Amino acid sequence: MQRHNRVQGAGGRSPLWLTGALACALAVPAAAQQQAPTLEELARRLAQLEQRYGAGTAGEGEEGLDLAALDQRLRALERNLELQEEARQAKEKEAAVVTVNNRGASLKSSNGDYEVRIRGLLQGDGRFFSSGTPGANDTFLLRTARPTIEGTLGKWIGYRFTPEFAGDSASIVDAYADLKFSPAASVRVGKFTSPVGLERLQSSASLSAVERGIASELAPNRDIGVQLQGELAKGTVSYALGVFNGSVDGRDATTTNPDDEFEYAGRLFVEPFRNDPGFWSGLGFGIGGSVGDVSGSGNNFLPRYRTPGQQQFFGYRGTVAADGRRTRWSPQGYFYRNRFGLLAEYIRSSQEVAVAGTRTELDHDAWQATLSWVLTGEDASYRGVAKPSSPFNPGKGGWGAWELIGRYGELDVDDGAFPLFADPAVSARSAQTWTVGVNWYLNSNLKLVANYLQTSFDGGAAGGADRRDEKAVFTRLQVAF
Repeated sequence: MQRHNRVQGAGGRSPLWLTGALACALAVPAAAQQQAPTLEELARRLAQLEQRYGAGTAGEGEEGLDLAALDQRLRALERNLELQEEARQAKEKEAAVVTVNNRGASLKSSNGDYEVRIRGLLQGDGRFFSSGTPGANDTFLLRTARPTIEGTLGKWIGYRFTPEFAGDSASIVDAYADLKFSPAASVRVGKFTSPVGLERLQSSASLSAVERGIASELAPNRDIGVQLQGELAKGTVSYALGVFNGSVDGRDATTTNPDDEFEYAGRLFVEPFRNDPGFWSGLGFGIGGSVGDVSGSGNNFLPRYRTPGQQQFFGYRGTVAADGRRTRWSPQGYFYRNRFGLLAEYIRSSQEVAVAGTRTELDHDAWQATLSWVLTGEDASYRGVAKPSSPFNPGKGGWGAWELIGRYGELDVDDGAFPLFADPAVSARSAQTWTVGVNWYLNSNLKLVANYLQTSFDGGAAGGADRRDEKAVFTRLQVAF
């Protein structure tokens, strides 16, 4: 009764209530107890917990203990545990999140605002020509070696930097920053792909064939400038509109503006059923184009056209200069449905040129269509087969994904280019090319490609004869992550 009265006076609480609370707080299951613990037992258990979690009151004498003293010590222990939990959570918030998977490696801040991603693309080719095309030698080569660093700097800024180490010297493929105001409007500044050609905008890792088709020879590749871009209507409409230094057909821009003129390029693309799981969900179509003035002679101002076998079949005479307006326009589209894929585009490139006091506008046009069929049943897409259903694992019956592709295309040079602006004994008037191939996706990172390609020409040889057909087998091993 004396202990009971002292507790009542000190805390005004029932000892039975406090004993039950202490028992619960100290994790003493009621079902495991034959009788209620004594104050001494509770004190010993509390002291053990204090020693374990550093409450700072362990070791105090147990004589004269009452429920009020135990309650005070329990509150101190609870507060100590709360402080430790707060410190742990604060440390977790400061810690970066490291992720390594089939898409590369990333280092992200705990709040997700800052991120660094490391990706890479390696492509090694074997190229074998059977037609004896002049200058076409059988060879092995490192086609692409591109590490990529990309990520975010806060909620509003994204960036990408991609150098290229294949070839005789290092170069920069992509180097840009995005100011992301919203999904509907962001601004990209730096070096990146001009928004004109459909296949030009496709990643090198996602190409269905070893090399891009002949229509891409008329589309600009990477350029330096500033671009407004975004997606509207829940992603079904995308657009891009930019100002650039300007680049010749099929090539990258130079590091500086060579003629003090700018080029304006834009693209509108619609995927009307993108958010509908129905039959037409993989349909997309649009138009891209560019316009600008060009003034100068040489490879930085006038194009040279190549076959998919990477052999030049058309070029201007050395005395010809670009002298005025250059325009391009390209209707384009694709349709992907389950294992089936179709990509097609048409491009016309017009250029005002001059030589020896004669000035004219030449119109060159090209088109191509690519069919694909995934034999193993995975979905075809603009980004290729993303992931095989059964990655290569011969011991367990996994053989990856297999895809067949076929492509046909033509490029026609303006008849007005001959013979004054181009030499008919060297440059062909047109080229017709087709490619068949098979792609083997061993897993989401490793891809093997084999293509047979053939190109025939109108003109391009001495005496007005047709240039010899180009026939070749291209193979590729690709590692992408």
